Amino acid sequence: MDELQISPRKVVQVIFLAREKAMAEAELRAFIAAMNEDEKASLVALTWIGRDTFDADDLEEAIATAKAEATAPTENYLVGMPLFADYLEAGLEAIGISPSDVEEDFFDR
Repeated sequence: MDELQISPRKVVQVIFLAREKAMAEAELRAFIAAMNEDEKASLVALTWIGRDTFDADDLEEAIATAKAEATAPTENYLVGMPLFADYLEAGLEAIGISPSDVEEDFFDR
């Protein structure tokens, strides 16, 4: 299986910003917009895995599909999705990454 093309730390930062959406939506949109294509595709793929559109074993296919089907700005697509942060968290867990462990590291710095 291909590796995730975004750091778990960045994903946790997106989850954190998404949960604070009312106060941090502009920052969340800017943070996602500044990512490269691979990172954006990985973020979308994780979201899809988290909502059971793809299985965790299909990460490579999900990333390729996200790249191929990208028609709108990623930040608009994801921020407009209900439960986006929950899906991202579930997607990380599905591929074997504990969001709470990454979060602890994130806030310890």
